[in-house]
Amino acid sequence: MGYPKHWKELARDIKEKADWRCQKCGRVCLRPGEKPPDNIKPRAYNLQVHHHNMIPTDNRLENLIPVCSSCHLSYHRGGRGNISVGQLSLFDISQF
Repeated sequence: MGYPKHWKELARDIKEKADWRCQKCGRVCLRPGEKPPDNIKPRAYNLQVHHHNMIPTDNRLENLIPVCSSCHLSYHRGGRGNISVGQLSLFDISQF
């Protein structure tokens, strides 16, 4: 069992409640459709939702935290996260 069918809507609601700000570093991230200035990498300003306890099926609001992509990767560094096989292929690592 993985993410619920309504994950996109749930994640978007969490990001909106956080005013599109990373809850770890405070970075203000891009909203859907928003274009970054030419001098920054857009991936660095991508807000994601992290499962605090690293269990992707535990979607209680108190377990979900909006973080920028840099902070999210730092949570998962070392292979201790809930990243599934093939999930990392969604990212173009040349951008980091």
